[in-house]
Amino acid sequence: MNTTIAAIATGQAPGGIGVVRISGPRALFVADSVFSPVSHKPLEHLSGYTAAYGKVVSSTGEKLDDCVALVFRSPKSYTGEDVVELSCHGGLYITRQVLGRVLEAGARLAGPGEFTRRAFLNGKMDLAQAESVMALIGAKGEQAARMARAGGSGALSQRVQEISDKLSSMAAHLAAWADFPEEDVEDVEASVLVDCLQDCSARLERLLMGFRKGRVYREGLRTVIAGRPNVGKSTLMNLLSGHNRSIVTPFPGTTRDVVEEPAVLAGIPLLLADTAGLRETADPAEQIGVAAARERILSGQLVLAVFDWSRELDDQDFQLIESLQGIPAIGIVNKSDLPGKLDIDRIYAAFSHVVVISAGQSQGLEELEKEFSLFMRDFDPEAGELFTQRQQEAVSRSKAALEEGMRALELGLTLDAVTVCVEDALSALFELTGKRVSDEVIDQVFDTFCVGK
Repeated sequence: MNTTIAAIATGQAPGGIGVVRISGPRALFVADSVFSPVSHKPLEHLSGYTAAYGKVVSSTGEKLDDCVALVFRSPKSYTGEDVVELSCHGGLYITRQVLGRVLEAGARLAGPGEFTRRAFLNGKMDLAQAESVMALIGAKGEQAARMARAGGSGALSQRVQEISDKLSSMAAHLAAWADFPEEDVEDVEASVLVDCLQDCSARLERLLMGFRKGRVYREGLRTVIAGRPNVGKSTLMNLLSGHNRSIVTPFPGTTRDVVEEPAVLAGIPLLLADTAGLRETADPAEQIGVAAARERILSGQLVLAVFDWSRELDDQDFQLIESLQGIPAIGIVNKSDLPGKLDIDRIYAAFSHVVVISAGQSQGLEELEKEFSLFMRDFDPEAGELFTQRQQEAVSRSKAALEEGMRALELGLTLDAVTVCVEDALSALFELTGKRVSDEVIDQVFDTFCVGK
């Protein structure tokens, strides 16, 4: 890390400002080579967290753009190194011109995630916190952002550290007992060892469960809108997605294929699927659509079952209710703006979560968000959950090692075998936070980052 790196830190699109970030031992020298402050005071003489106004100039002294330079001094910077951020007008051409000038002055172009990589290597954050940076950038909704922020704040690392501390204490006791038999080392009681392994294994299982639940916030909840023809499925789809994605007509059978669209509800991303109306039909094309709708209902993570407030329940409605037994679903009673004929008590009896709306009048969306939040309430994104596949695999390996240790105890094997299992479990957890991790793993983590972060 004895080189000085630079990259554009803002998006590759026109904007109000464009930021070129410089980090490394010669960051101030490079910045002073391209930046001319109106105060004539070099950046090298400024203290940290200080800004200066001036201009970026070419090698011949020609003005490229007005600029504000912000200085961060080591170690109190994002990377732990001296950092200068040059903020100019946000045109792509201008920003690239400034970057080119910085590279010409002695910096080299940063690789993907290299700023955050340096922050990790300089002890500014652990590996799980570093991964939260890209998780936050890629968050598709409020809850995913909250989960990423929790990872960045160290909530996940704290949960892992508590497990690691308990296993480290047990490993030290096992090692002392085995290596120094002549010393007065307290015997390792099998019951205490089993309790420790079981408790740590249970904590790891809770982390794995959180990862499975948290996938919804990262990738989106596969949500199917289902119901008989003309209950307002496509109108609901358009309301949730925010634009006219599905064709809406008063004629049954309009939707014949599965129409998909992303949406966000109560801060949670949805992968919405509007399906053909469920009914018996002689139309071959519509039959295919109805069959696809029934298949999608079975594979979805949530079904929004839509019923028409202005019409009595019929056989198709009852068949839909029957088909949803054991499937997560919310009952949606639509067209509340029309005179009511539906037996709503039957809907309340069939679904734990029911909402009355008028999708056509854009009424009831807040009530739907509240009910959906209740549906999802068993997950706390701020508790510090696993949020990458790498983290999930590390915890899975750790849990498998502890289970192997418990089997060794059951088989009456020596405590040396159990010690190896505990050390394997610890090694996997240390890899998660980066306490002990190979360069190959570090490369894999930061290769997923964008340049400039």
